Amino acid sequence: MELIAEYLETKKQLLAECFAIQTRLVETAKEAMKQAQESANEEEGSLEENYESFKSQLYMDRDMFARQVEEAINSFNQLRKIDLTKDSEAIALGSLVVTDTQKFFISISLGELTVEGKKYFAISTSTPLYKEMGGKRKGETFNFRDKKYKILEVY
Repeated sequence: MELIAEYLETKKQLLAECFAIQTRLVETAKEAMKQAQESANEEEGSLEENYESFKSQLYMDRDMFARQVEEAINSFNQLRKIDLTKDSEAIALGSLVVTDTQKFFISISLGELTVEGKKYFAISTSTPLYKEMGGKRKGETFNFRDKKYKILEVY
């Protein structure tokens, strides 16, 4: 029972780290979008053609950052769907998966996270890796990129 409580706490910390990273990504993208918009509004050029080309690039940058904000908001929504109290034996959104080689937190794609000195990989349910492991249970195996993984625990 103590091990389950420990993993629940780890899942809470991983989820909090995911939210913190996403918050920073949104803030960074919003600031870059704002700066691109301000630059486009302020920029005045003497050569009309160069001015319009530069201004168009700034608007494209702004739109790119807007898409990044939208993607981050979608990731927030995915994180909000995670119910840490839900006990599932099969790998699904919110699962903490311990294999013979790595530990995974099924959430959003953020790559490597470190909690209390241990490394975990945050992956989303849309990744090819998840497609191989999703729905599997403790004791089962799956293959990904010519490597075999054995599932030791699912929390």
